[in-house]
Amino acid sequence: MLNFTFHNPTKIYFGEGQLSSIAKEIPANASVLVTYGGGSIKSNGVYEQVSKALEGHKWCEFSGIEPNPNYDTLIKALDLIKEHKVDFLLAVGGGSVVDGTKFIAAAAMYETGDPWDIVAKQVKITKALPIGAVLTLPATGSETNTGAVVTREGNKLPFASPLVRPLFAVLDPSVTLSLSDRQISNGVVDAFVHTMEQYLTYSVDAKVQDRISEGLLLTLIEEGPKALSEELKSDLNVRSNIMWSATLALNGLIGAGVPQDWATHMIGHELTGAYGVDHARTLSIVLPAVMKVRREAKKEKLLQYADRVWGINEGSESERIDNAIAQTESFFRQMNVPTRLSDVGVEGTDLENIVAKLTEHGMVALGEYKDITPEVSLEILKAAL
Repeated sequence: MLNFTFHNPTKIYFGEGQLSSIAKEIPANASVLVTYGGGSIKSNGVYEQVSKALEGHKWCEFSGIEPNPNYDTLIKALDLIKEHKVDFLLAVGGGSVVDGTKFIAAAAMYETGDPWDIVAKQVKITKALPIGAVLTLPATGSETNTGAVVTREGNKLPFASPLVRPLFAVLDPSVTLSLSDRQISNGVVDAFVHTMEQYLTYSVDAKVQDRISEGLLLTLIEEGPKALSEELKSDLNVRSNIMWSATLALNGLIGAGVPQDWATHMIGHELTGAYGVDHARTLSIVLPAVMKVRREAKKEKLLQYADRVWGINEGSESERIDNAIAQTESFFRQMNVPTRLSDVGVEGTDLENIVAKLTEHGMVALGEYKDITPEVSLEILKAAL
């Protein structure tokens, strides 16, 4: 196991009815900006619960944060923050709302230049407004981690800082009952690939992290399809297991002391930026291709994954790996997400442009060995056609 430091101070309130906990976590004298997306929180009862929890607080709201939050939208929140002297942010929504709120938190305190530098130039964040989160769509784990992605003019780029990690997060699985099948599918697949990016690398004898990762993968494989089925669509136990799995997949726990990949995500970001493909659907397309192209480098872990997650322990090593990749693609199809670039209208003639964008954004040494060059990324994209 590699050396590591693990510290996750986000306080989590998990379970039905926990939205009332907001009141005791936000200082009574705070001026609060509530951020959210397209307004679904007003039809599913979440807005009403948040409003009730904020009784006695001074607060205002900022809506319209879109999936893959856009810089031009987010920057408009800064005027509200100045006008109302906001000193606390409450993100209410899925990962995109939380990501966007993280950027707003940092941008509001950035006084030395263009806030876009936080993302484009990876300028170190030295101050940020405090954040709380009410999660309505389990997927990204953003509610308990330090990272975020922001999009501007087709460029989807990440940034991270411990200063934008939410101080608390409310996870009420009952609020996810209003999600569409597409949102459910995307969330499950996103959490699955987050786990894989930290698990499917090379062994450092980190048995605890491996076993937790395998448990998360097995849970998502078991519970994901249930959430799409008519008979179990309203089962809170199913939703609870999915929600907690998505948080644990990217709160730092399973990534502590192990090598990590993230090539699937970086390539996927370019597909979202250029073609507007849902984030999770880029991952379901790219991950199997990464597994195919990198099968020798990932051989030991692929065989472990085949055995422990899919119960594949017969046949040659090559056959077991082929079977594990096929089972992964089958699971993605069961979750109604694409597994080929052709499924989303991306053609072979587009691949060079995608690789050029990767290069432009400095994504030229990806993977756990930092040896996924633009040439290897092109090979991965070809395998995904």
